[in-house]
Amino acid sequence: MTLTIDQREITGPGTGTHLGDSRSSFRRILVPVRSPGESAPALAAAARICGLASGVLRLVHVRTCDPSQRSAARFYRETSAEAAAMLEEALLTAWACGGPRATTALVDARHGHVATAITWQASAWHADLIVLTRRPRPAIARLVGGSVVDQVMRKASCPVLAVPLPPGDADPVGHTDGAAGQSHGPADCRPQ
Repeated sequence: MTLTIDQREITGPGTGTHLGDSRSSFRRILVPVRSPGESAPALAAAARICGLASGVLRLVHVRTCDPSQRSAARFYRETSAEAAAMLEEALLTAWACGGPRATTALVDARHGHVATAITWQASAWHADLIVLTRRPRPAIARLVGGSVVDQVMRKASCPVLAVPLPPGDADPVGHTDGAAGQSHGPADCRPQ
């Protein structure tokens, strides 16, 4: 169902400020990255928590494919290089928010199995917390299928923190296919 195709350990530039006494139980925090701009609120929150707990981030991007019904071929919506570039931009955003240590993972999954891929990565990596961004959605969309965030909350074996997307960054059309959420600039790393 899912296949990790790229996994790297990356040590931050050492600019992080560790304000806590390392007693937090949230030391391994997974952040699904759809696009750096859309994921910025979750990255900022996770970086702050990591700074308090001297923790480590795991940035995960799920690259979706739409397999043809008559062929074994897979048709990806983005190349491996585009997905890796997205993870690197998200990593820079996290470092701008405090410089926590981080690992990245690029995962392949079928279009409808994104939440399963995220929760599988969280379980395999032994995440203490999943932090993701929740976009506003029309009520009918929530009733019909539920969002990836809703599915992750139901399937995850660890706590999930859903950070709302600021109102100015919300996608007015309500895209759910990855077309929305292009980079909106650096994350605001100040405490809310």
